[in-house]
Amino acid sequence: MSQIPTLTPLSVVGQGLVRADGHAKVTGAALYVDDVRPEGCLHGATVRSTVAHARVTRIALHPEDAAAGVVLVTADDIPGENVVALMTDDQPALASTYVKHVAEAVALVAAPNREQALHAAARAIVEYETLPALFDAETARGNAIRIFGEDNLYAHITITHGDPASLFAAPPPGTRVIEGVYRCGHQEQLYIEPQGMIATPGMVDGRPSLTLFGSMQCPFYIHKALKRVLGHTDFNVVQAVTGGGFGGKEEYPSLVAIHAALLSLKTGRPVKLIYRRDEDLRATTKRHPMRGRYRSLVDEKTGRLLACDAELLFDGGAYNTLSPVVNSRGVIHAIGPYRCDNVRSEALMVATHTPPNGAFRGFGAPQAMWAAERHMDRIARTLGLDPIAVRRENLYRDGDVTPTGQTLKDVGVGIVLEAALERAEKPLPASQSQTRPGGGGAAARVAQGRGLALAWHGCGFTGNGEAALKGKAAVALEGRDVVVYVASTDIGQGVETIFPQIVAETLGIAVERVRNAPHDTALVPDSGPTVASRTTMVVGGVAEKAARQLRAALAAEVGFEGDFDAMLAARKSVASLRVQAEYTDDGSLVWDPKTYQGDAYPAFGWCCVIVDLEVDLDTGEVTHRRLVQATDVGRAINPVLCSGQLEGGALQALGYATSEELVLDAQHGMRNNRLTNYIVPTTLDAPEMETILVEIPFAGGPFGAKGIGEIPHDVPHAAVAQALEQATGAVLERLPMTPERIVAALAAGPTETQA
Repeated sequence: MSQIPTLTPLSVVGQGLVRADGHAKVTGAALYVDDVRPEGCLHGATVRSTVAHARVTRIALHPEDAAAGVVLVTADDIPGENVVALMTDDQPALASTYVKHVAEAVALVAAPNREQALHAAARAIVEYETLPALFDAETARGNAIRIFGEDNLYAHITITHGDPASLFAAPPPGTRVIEGVYRCGHQEQLYIEPQGMIATPGMVDGRPSLTLFGSMQCPFYIHKALKRVLGHTDFNVVQAVTGGGFGGKEEYPSLVAIHAALLSLKTGRPVKLIYRRDEDLRATTKRHPMRGRYRSLVDEKTGRLLACDAELLFDGGAYNTLSPVVNSRGVIHAIGPYRCDNVRSEALMVATHTPPNGAFRGFGAPQAMWAAERHMDRIARTLGLDPIAVRRENLYRDGDVTPTGQTLKDVGVGIVLEAALERAEKPLPASQSQTRPGGGGAAARVAQGRGLALAWHGCGFTGNGEAALKGKAAVALEGRDVVVYVASTDIGQGVETIFPQIVAETLGIAVERVRNAPHDTALVPDSGPTVASRTTMVVGGVAEKAARQLRAALAAEVGFEGDFDAMLAARKSVASLRVQAEYTDDGSLVWDPKTYQGDAYPAFGWCCVIVDLEVDLDTGEVTHRRLVQATDVGRAINPVLCSGQLEGGALQALGYATSEELVLDAQHGMRNNRLTNYIVPTTLDAPEMETILVEIPFAGGPFGAKGIGEIPHDVPHAAVAQALEQATGAVLERLPMTPERIVAALAAGPTETQA
């Protein structure tokens, strides 16, 4: 595709409407889970393992707490199965015989107030027989100490396209083999609101019931998990206003909900379980660390990729969680947005005795594309070529075939590249080197650099995942207003605003007349999880379909098709009119999950990021001055929210780039589990943002929309690395690029890697 298409303006879609939930949040009227205080509520706390691998021999309350009436819950109190149901049944709700990582939950306590509960949990008696632990993925793979399966591999995928082995065995004249190793550490989601849940007992139709109310992304994940633990379905799950997620509120809240439910069952009273920040940081899932080994055969004159071999080794931690999905997306995205006719891409997800890693914005793509972009820079450096020229030489174009065998169309990577380069020609903002605290003022030795990186990101579930899920949405006419019933939650990205925009545009009515129903499993259908850049593109599309069905149902009832309000005026009934739609596969995607061949995603997003920065040559401190990003969003349902998503994701990636170092203790628990020493960017660290929305519509999305939640996190870190290299000559190939690592790279001399 050579140019951006011109889209027909619409009345509601495409407008930067104010967030529907914004007023309640800024005035304090919005109720988060910890704002709710049920009558007679007890407070829960978790007793956690202090060792990484051990046999549990005894669990008991401290005698003073037992005498004070503190309630203890162990695995023996679980009425159903002791399992956190997700992809595999390897993780217990409460450790009973063995613990496999530090901070694993071994018991629960409930007390009249939070302080008493926390004190009782801290001094609970847990006795262990310690066992050998495996903390390194390289060592754990195939080790005789078993964590998972026969080889400690949660997942192992290899994609082969063409015949790379023959080319590497006999490289043609004029080509060169270039190899590199690239590493990423953990990253914490650091949502603003810690994990929290309230379990409240009640009665429904004469039977005991339970309501789980809390901070979450995926209500039906929790429903599925509770069904197994409780052994029945006499409960419902309700999302509270949620203070961020980024994947960290995807699978982990199932464990929090299980624990709150067990405490409520044993006490017969409401129980609130709210994590402290230090506990949240130490116990919850993180982004998977990764080591990537890359080997490429390239044309010496142009840098054209002739063959590529990539091996990604991920650390999954002690339990499987969603690691196979991270492995899957990583292996598909491993070469980046570049065509190569001969590819071998391999990804392995290894079990270790570290806290489990799980869902995080990007889901394996940021790690894979860090390695891919750094490898493109290595190719340019080795051949003495311009890194942008090497990328231009290799960019995907319409009709190219990916390593999975998918033929691409509407490829936007060239468009976003040129759009970002054009915007980056604007003058930079004034330098901060004279004013930043601790920067040395006029005496500071500062170098400036610019870096560029490119991303592609598959939108939605891999392959035929959506067809298998059959996500549902309902739309109901209630009086003169319309209510949208979906399980897709708003965790800051704008669901409460965007779905009404889609439905209002479809029906031709004012957006003020459309609202979302509470995200309660007793009220809404299962729309699938709020993950994978699928909420607007997939569930929004189903909501659009339901709105069309509502219009048709209303027309059938009144006997004519016309303006929505005209049909409404002709209606004789006052009863609610509700219709439900579900995702259907049109058969255009062909995918083989065994061979990983076929159409990996229904659509791809494309993004170019350019970072201008300054680096202090004495301290290694980096100041990000400007970040330009051009992103193919399909169609921006709400351009203001769309830009906000992209800018927030990019800032999160800048933290991944230079400051977010997870420091581990001897048991591989997080040592720096405070906001004072796990350093994330704040508004004071944010650069000037130039955000370009490129709209190349996707026919399968509502009004052409694609998913955008993850792509902004995919490559800003790689652009920072290129900018640092341009500024100083130092090559950094491990994340995060902290000041200490930058200083070490500068001391090592130009072009020396610090992997």
